[in-house]
Amino acid sequence: MDSGQRAFATVILSISDLRDLARRRIPRAIFDYADGGSYDERTLRRNAEDLDALRFRQRVMVDVSDISLATTLAGTPVSMPLAIAPTGLAGFFHADGEILGARAAAAFGIPFCLSTMSICSLEDVRAATPQPFWFQQYLMKDRGFNAELIERAIAARCSALVLTLDLQVLGERRRDPRNGLSIPPRLTWRNAFDMARKPAWTASVLFGKRRTFGNLVGRIGGASEIRTLAEWSQTQFDASADWRDVEWVRSRWPGKLILKGILDPEDARLALAAGADAIVVSNHGGRQLDGAPSTISVLPGIVAAVEGRCEVLFDGGIRSGQDVARALALGARGTLIGKSFLFALAAGGEAGVTRALEILRNELRVTLALTGTPGVAHVGPQMLAGP
Repeated sequence: MDSGQRAFATVILSISDLRDLARRRIPRAIFDYADGGSYDERTLRRNAEDLDALRFRQRVMVDVSDISLATTLAGTPVSMPLAIAPTGLAGFFHADGEILGARAAAAFGIPFCLSTMSICSLEDVRAATPQPFWFQQYLMKDRGFNAELIERAIAARCSALVLTLDLQVLGERRRDPRNGLSIPPRLTWRNAFDMARKPAWTASVLFGKRRTFGNLVGRIGGASEIRTLAEWSQTQFDASADWRDVEWVRSRWPGKLILKGILDPEDARLALAAGADAIVVSNHGGRQLDGAPSTISVLPGIVAAVEGRCEVLFDGGIRSGQDVARALALGARGTLIGKSFLFALAAGGEAGVTRALEILRNELRVTLALTGTPGVAHVGPQMLAGP
C-alpha cells in the first residue's frame, strides 16, 4: 500500500465518505451528472431504499475462518463478485479516469468495463493495462460505426462486449440543464465560479491525456471537436432497434456477450434467445425511465425466468458490501458499480478507486461471516430475514 492509499485508508471508511469528498473536489455539474437520476428521481431513490429494506439473518457458531469471495464473471475468474460498470465521461471526474479505473480493477482482479462515451479510448486503455477489460456500446443508427467499434474491441482483446439496451431514447436528467452541463459545458456565472473554486480539478482535466470522446474522435467525418462529437452522438440513439439488431451484434462478436438494461422477465427470455451469455438487471442507475421498479425488486423474477441458462448480473444502488451480499442472496452472479466508482475516482483517482474496492470487499467479507456464510458459493436467500 503506497502513501496515498494509506492516507485514504485512515480517513475514508465508506462509499459515503468517498461521495462526500467527491462533492468537495469536483464542480457541482460534474458531481450531479453522477449523483442524479431522471425526472423526479423516484427510481433512483427506490434503488437504494429497496436494498436497505432487505434485512439479514445473523447466524453464529459457523466456521467462517476462511471465507472465499472468488468466483467467475462472464467466464473469467475474479477475486470477488464485482465489476466496474461502464460510465460515460469518467475522464472528466479525474484526468485519465478510465485508465486509472482499469488499472485499479486489474490490480484487484475484477473486470473493468469501458464505455463507448469514455474520454480515454479503447486503445488508450489497452496500452495502459495488460489485463483484458470489457467494452460497452449502444445500438447506433450508424451500424457501420457499431461494426467498427466491435472490430476495435476485438483488436483490443476485450474479454466481453456489453450491449446497453435501455438508451433508445434519452430520459431527462433535470439536474444537468439546471447546472449548465453540456458537452462542452455551457458557461454560466454559477458554474464558472464553481470551477474557479476547484483549481486542482481544472488543472487535472486540462492536462489529462484527452479532453474529448476518445472512441469517437477522428471517426465521424474526421471530427475531433467535442461539441461536434457530442451533437453527433445525440442523433445516434436508435429508437427503431429491436432484437434482430441484437442478433446482428451477436453474429459479429466472437466473445462473451452481456446485455445490459433488463428489467422484465420476458425481456430476459428474449435476451437468451438473442444469444446473451449474461444479462445485467439494470434501470440505468435511475437515469432513464423514472417510475420503473428498483432493480433489486425485479431481480428474483428475472433469475427465475432464465432458469440458470445465462449469468444474471446486478446493477443499481450498490453502495456497500452489504448491498453486494443482498443482490447475491437474491440470485445475482455478480454486481456492478457505476456511481460509487465515479465518486471514488473523483475523490482520489486510482487510490480512490482502490479504496472503494477495499471497502466493498471488506464489508462483503464481514457480512458473510456474520450471516454464517463461508463464501460466495454458499450465498442464497437463507441469508435474508423474513418480513
